[in-house]
Amino acid sequence: MDLEKLREYCLGKIAATESMPFGEGVLVFKVAGKMFALAALDEIPATVNLKCDPDLALALRDQYDQVQPGYHMNKKHWNTVEIDSGIPDVELRKMIDHSYELVVQGLPKKTHEKLRRSRLHVADLQLERFARDTQKNVRRVSQRDLECPVLSRWRAQ
Repeated sequence: MDLEKLREYCLGKIAATESMPFGEGVLVFKVAGKMFALAALDEIPATVNLKCDPDLALALRDQYDQVQPGYHMNKKHWNTVEIDSGIPDVELRKMIDHSYELVVQGLPKKTHEKLRRSRLHVADLQLERFARDTQKNVRRVSQRDLECPVLSRWRAQ
């Protein structure tokens, strides 16, 4: 995963925002004003700090050489992860999801409920879009079948 894909994935989260409160070198992703990811823009290899359950943080550090205690963060609750050094994208997305969920769980009940309703609304919109796209594809395939001389001959037999 590169920095651009990381940025797109983080901003794809419900109510996620980005800012640079620590200067031009660090891109910060927040949900409801709380940080869930900090990407170092000038580091080689590229890194991101992600919030993590303390036990899982230790397990990830044991599993991957590219996961270290959080740089300039509470090392018990944050990991610094090299994003383009061999950790599969699926695993990186799980780490980002986990960080985001930890932050959301720690939000006040009112804010947490508002986000939950937003997620349900987005899920409904995604289902509607999927149903609409599926109907379009079925119509397109049906129309192509009607126009295809080979299928027309096959049906006629």
